[in-house]
Amino acid sequence: MTSNAHPVRKDSRPIVLIDQEDQDDQWEGATETSPLVGESSNSSASDSDGITENNRNAKGQGSWINHEDFAGFPWWRRPSVYWLLAPYLLFSLAFGGIIVPKLNLIVHLICRTHFTDRQQLEPNPINPLGPLGADNDLCTSAPVQKQVAVFTLVLSALTGALSAITAPKVGSLSDRYGRKRLMVMASCGGLINECITILAAKFPDVVGYHWLLLGAFFDGITGSFTAGSILSHSYTSDCAAPSRRGVHIGYLHACLFTGLAFGPLIAGYFVKWTGSLISIFYVVLGCHTAVILFFWFVLPESISKKRQLAAREKHRAENEAAAVQLRSSLPDSVQVFLGPRAASFIDDHMGTWLPALLGANPFAPLKILVPSGRDNGPLRRNLIILSLIDTMLLSAAMGAGTVIVLYSEYMFHWDTPEASQFVSVVSLVRVAILLCILPAINYVFRVLPLRRQRQGDGNVNVVETNSGADNLDVWLLRFALLSDAVGTFGYIFVRTPELFILCGMATAFGGLASATIQSAITKHVPAHRVGSLLGAIGLLHALGRVVAPALFNGVYAGTVETFPQAFFVLLASLFGLAILGSFFVRPHLHVKDDGYISVPVRIPGDAEDPDVMSDEEILSEALPRV
Repeated sequence: MTSNAHPVRKDSRPIVLIDQEDQDDQWEGATETSPLVGESSNSSASDSDGITENNRNAKGQGSWINHEDFAGFPWWRRPSVYWLLAPYLLFSLAFGGIIVPKLNLIVHLICRTHFTDRQQLEPNPINPLGPLGADNDLCTSAPVQKQVAVFTLVLSALTGALSAITAPKVGSLSDRYGRKRLMVMASCGGLINECITILAAKFPDVVGYHWLLLGAFFDGITGSFTAGSILSHSYTSDCAAPSRRGVHIGYLHACLFTGLAFGPLIAGYFVKWTGSLISIFYVVLGCHTAVILFFWFVLPESISKKRQLAAREKHRAENEAAAVQLRSSLPDSVQVFLGPRAASFIDDHMGTWLPALLGANPFAPLKILVPSGRDNGPLRRNLIILSLIDTMLLSAAMGAGTVIVLYSEYMFHWDTPEASQFVSVVSLVRVAILLCILPAINYVFRVLPLRRQRQGDGNVNVVETNSGADNLDVWLLRFALLSDAVGTFGYIFVRTPELFILCGMATAFGGLASATIQSAITKHVPAHRVGSLLGAIGLLHALGRVVAPALFNGVYAGTVETFPQAFFVLLASLFGLAILGSFFVRPHLHVKDDGYISVPVRIPGDAEDPDVMSDEEILSEALPRV
């Protein structure tokens, strides 16, 4: 289809362009900003369709464009964030509850292997170890602890590195093939990991502890917790209108903090009740199985088949355009160095494998954070700042939690029960903020004004669109970061347990930051880019999971004897930089696209038509006029 939106000629010859917006209409029937009842709709539509539309709007289901695809579906086939809450809570409880038991299992297995190797050199071997999970002073020796530290670091690095590669791919694929099936795939990695863990615990002579590396490989190659979080947030973004998206993502974060707070406590009591450490791994295996079955058989898909096909077609068109551009430029570059014969061979046999190879760059998904176009400069700044702040928050959550517990035990001589109570209190306050305060703020400052605006305009059928972060998002982010900074700054100076807990409760308000960022950043791009965007952020999250624990633990270990508060100085400085960066975030910015895909009008290397413009000329002439 030829577009006349930007008529461009060179020597009286038109440039052939494809109107992407028209292409979207052909495949999707509705774009991100199209009205719920199109102005160009057939005027002979039946009255029953109008009644259905009005009923859906009356129920609040028609305020978001994605709801249109599921109009008339029964409730069990309509996607909603509430479908995710129960399995996400179960997944979070399993994720949090398995941390300490798995560490104890690794200690026991490494200790067993260490002393077994020593006994083979002694004339009268004995078994100095008790049953699995029993306390043993021999396992606290320096050689065993060193091996445990190295092995757990390798496990964490392996899972983090693989998930950094996989998570962006999973997010991008979910835009084209739906969230549901990829959620199942991401959960299968954890299922295989737990199966290998159980085998290592049951048959340590046959399945040594090194086999846990295989479990970490499967967990990482399917995306691990990072991919699960990306897909859950993408699913929520599909279901929730922009005005309610932050609250719904906050529900997921509340489930996560609940699982991390109570998972270890429940696991500890369960192990004590059963008297067997391995029993908790069977429970976690059952949780993974239940989540997978729920996702596969019960969870409704959040992206309709129509939108999946449209996203696949867009992806195919983009790949073909990139391949054509590469085919037009690469042979000329090769000819300079290798000669015309090599250039001709590459031009004839390149096909699609070379563009795919170049696209295999593990950092390629980050390009979505820097959209091209002269009008997208402020948008690029928003995306980069928000993604870096979110990565810093997750890195602090993953790396600082252990150090804060160690510091509290060192300064106040807390035992495990007191430290656990501190973590639980802070997590409960965070959950209460996400479940009560955030919805109240959102209702007063976003939902009510929007409702009054619709009533004042006399049009209750207005469809919400992704139009960037609003002022409430920006100020919520700044307030949350400020509360985190104030609480962390207080950690430096307080010397009593009561004030230390009070500072922890101040940092609990920082839980608003991550939910606000995850919601706000998805408003900057069209719906068919949400998975790719969150996948790119997942890449940063995975890298943060690898780097942050080593950095924070290293700083604390190096300064604990001289200035143990140095870790909090570093953390407060990072929050200060985040607050400074948040003042450069601008509201109401959405990706601007010229709406066209350039199509070369000749095959590269074809000299039969000297009047046809080259691809470089087409690209230069296709720039939007400002």
